Amino acid sequence: ILDQWFESEPLKATLATDAVIGAMASPHTPGSGYVLLHHVMGELEGRRGAWGYVAGGMGALSQAIARAAAAQGVHIFAEKAVCHVLLGRDGRAQGVALQDGTEVRSKLVLSNASPQITFLELTPQEQLPKDFVQRIRQVDTRSPVTKINVAVDQLPSFLAAPNARDGRPLPHHQCSIHLNCEGTHLLHQAFTEAAHGHPSSRPMIELCIPSALDPGLAPRGCHVVSLFTQYTPAMLAGGQPWDEQARNAYADTVFDCIEAYAPGFKASVIGRDILTPPDLERIFGLPSGNIFHGGMSLDQLYFARPAPSYSGYRSPIPSLYLCGSGAHPGGGVMGAAGRNAARVALEDFRRL
Repeated sequence: ILDQWFESEPLKATLATDAVIGAMASPHTPGSGYVLLHHVMGELEGRRGAWGYVAGGMGALSQAIARAAAAQGVHIFAEKAVCHVLLGRDGRAQGVALQDGTEVRSKLVLSNASPQITFLELTPQEQLPKDFVQRIRQVDTRSPVTKINVAVDQLPSFLAAPNARDGRPLPHHQCSIHLNCEGTHLLHQAFTEAAHGHPSSRPMIELCIPSALDPGLAPRGCHVVSLFTQYTPAMLAGGQPWDEQARNAYADTVFDCIEAYAPGFKASVIGRDILTPPDLERIFGLPSGNIFHGGMSLDQLYFARPAPSYSGYRSPIPSLYLCGSGAHPGGGVMGAAGRNAARVALEDFRRL
């Protein structure tokens, strides 16, 4: 698709990053064009395909949703892990049991956890059709993503666009900066290395500096840099673990790459937080670290998400609904799956 519309290889490669973002796939992988469409088909404040930063960081969005819900009388149990879904004698979902023994009763249960956690960990297996369980187990959750959060004591200065003398952020500091994306062959090479179990030697890097737009995120003169990188396999070759040595070795590779574009970057780093695919799964419950709860390939979209015959948010368990990224239309900070699931749940609620 990109070859039909563009001639510039750097431009094609930069656009191709959105075709593989979060996907264990190459720009040459059939179906990757949909992932590109998925990332540009929305709009922000009337601007089609635009993205935006959340003032105060992504956590501020969660807090805004929580405040809106609380204003309507919602009770929020923070830091209370769910143990399992409660089922009645008729097989309907009747609430959830927390790990501390508390039972929260309800007529409906909506889960925005991944399909794997919802149906393979929280729901009694004997209550689910065997073919459904098998389908959930077979969902491709491979993830290439390692997220690195960095604190720096000065704004990165790029060779292609050096910083101003006063040190104030320039327009490019307020955008997504793509590195190691001069050609689609580089993205394919990075993918190939990870497909063989090795972290990319020249990883794809999407660099954002949220504090360039939201100064309150960092002390005066300092900044936070968000690095969304790939490709890193969840399972390393030879069964090697993602231990501290492996994490730091990969992060050093990423920083060496950035240093080539922005000399002085490594010296400016005062802290870093490295989240490999296993870390993303352990901390956030993302299966294999997949930010979409499952690959956005054509065989796992629309009527097949999360499984054939169950794309309408209702699950095999009556009154249990899936409303997260593992449901149609998939991942992204857009709320579409949640909104659609809520409408279906409300429709059923009126019949109870």
